[in-house]
Amino acid sequence: MSRAAALLQGPAHELSAALRRRELRVAAVAEAAIARIQATDGRVNAFTQVTATRAMAEAAALDARLDAGDTLAQALPLLGVPYAAKNLFDIEGLTTLAGSKIERDHPAARHDAVLVQRLRRAGALLLGALNMDEYAYGFSTENSHYGATRNPHDLARSAGGSSGGSAAAVAAGQVPLSLGSDTNGSIRVPSSLCGVFGLKPTFGRLPRSGSYPFVANLDHLGPFARCVTDLALAYDAMQGGDAADPACVYRPVEPTADRLGVIDGLRIGVLGGWFREMAQAEARSAVNTVARALGSTRIVEWPAVASARAAAFLITQAESSALHLHNLKARPQDFEPLSRDRFLAGALLPAAWVAQAQRVRRWFARAVAASFADVDVLIAPATPCAAQPLGTEWLEIAGQRLPARPSMGLLSQPISCIGLPVVTVPVWGAHETLPVGVQLIAAPWREDRALAVAAALEAAGVVAAPVASLG
Repeated sequence: MSRAAALLQGPAHELSAALRRRELRVAAVAEAAIARIQATDGRVNAFTQVTATRAMAEAAALDARLDAGDTLAQALPLLGVPYAAKNLFDIEGLTTLAGSKIERDHPAARHDAVLVQRLRRAGALLLGALNMDEYAYGFSTENSHYGATRNPHDLARSAGGSSGGSAAAVAAGQVPLSLGSDTNGSIRVPSSLCGVFGLKPTFGRLPRSGSYPFVANLDHLGPFARCVTDLALAYDAMQGGDAADPACVYRPVEPTADRLGVIDGLRIGVLGGWFREMAQAEARSAVNTVARALGSTRIVEWPAVASARAAAFLITQAESSALHLHNLKARPQDFEPLSRDRFLAGALLPAAWVAQAQRVRRWFARAVAASFADVDVLIAPATPCAAQPLGTEWLEIAGQRLPARPSMGLLSQPISCIGLPVVTVPVWGAHETLPVGVQLIAAPWREDRALAVAAALEAAGVVAAPVASLG
């Protein structure tokens, strides 16, 4: 294995450090990433488009700056780090597919999405666009238009969704970083199933400009990585307001990468009730592992979590169906059947139900905010179980037979509904062979606390994101 290929399998910040020392050229890293994708993606199916020409051009430009002694290039926080973005992010020169057949007919994007621009300015190399559930409506990335993304740790199993390609590409060692979106759990579910770190920031923290919307009231964008430092560096590079996204809050950039692992004095609790009852044994075991490592014994229960999840469902269906109403009338045959049926159901919802869902959402947000008066970070399972075989239709949870695909969001949807920041960390050993993710949930705007706890767990060897053994 070449030096570049070996570094590609490790932490991104170590790769950048080697490039700063000029131990290898950025072009060699780009070539190694392209080769890894070519060697593995036939089995994983994480990518829908590979931007090899762009990546090599960006690498050549960085090498030229470094050769010239450009100190600004030397200081780039993600110097030479390959990454890829879910195919709902605009990428200049590519059509933004959003996992759909219908969007193929649209012209290519004229500009990169804001977060893609910011990662490029931080020195990262864009390798391509990643597979997802159609219009981000799903938790499995079993996409009938572009094929199912497979879990790199067991190719017969789901990678989760809707950002399945984003998590799988990182787990497969194709790229050290990726971008995804999370409306009801679409960063946290695939992070859990693929065994990588994922960050869903506070609603309004990162701009969504230049990304295809799903539910404007609930959509978040965020990164995936194989180590917490890389996750924090990517997050820090993307912070900042943007007038084109009306939901984006103008706050000062609040760096997190230099504050990782310091958790002295943090009050950490474990979410009980719904979050324990709706989890299978391996998910409960993963939470217990994290709680023991942190010395957390306090149980916190949020009220009416099932109602909050129902509210998230109603808001999701109503807003998303309104967005696609024209195509539901004009091109119903071009939707995936499952997403089409969900959109049609949303179009038939009574307005009174949606209004009540918003009232429940506001009430739940106030109730949860009160819990953070006594705790700083809360622990909960990210998914009710480990990755299931592709095509699984039903799960047994809490003595109930539930539909498998929507049920993967049982434990993430109530949190998305109120926009809290969450870091998902991968726990091994709770399941015989697969990872199970645990959510580290903080109060609004306190991503730093969730990341600090994640880094402490990683340093203690409690959580880890190894590259899958794909050969």
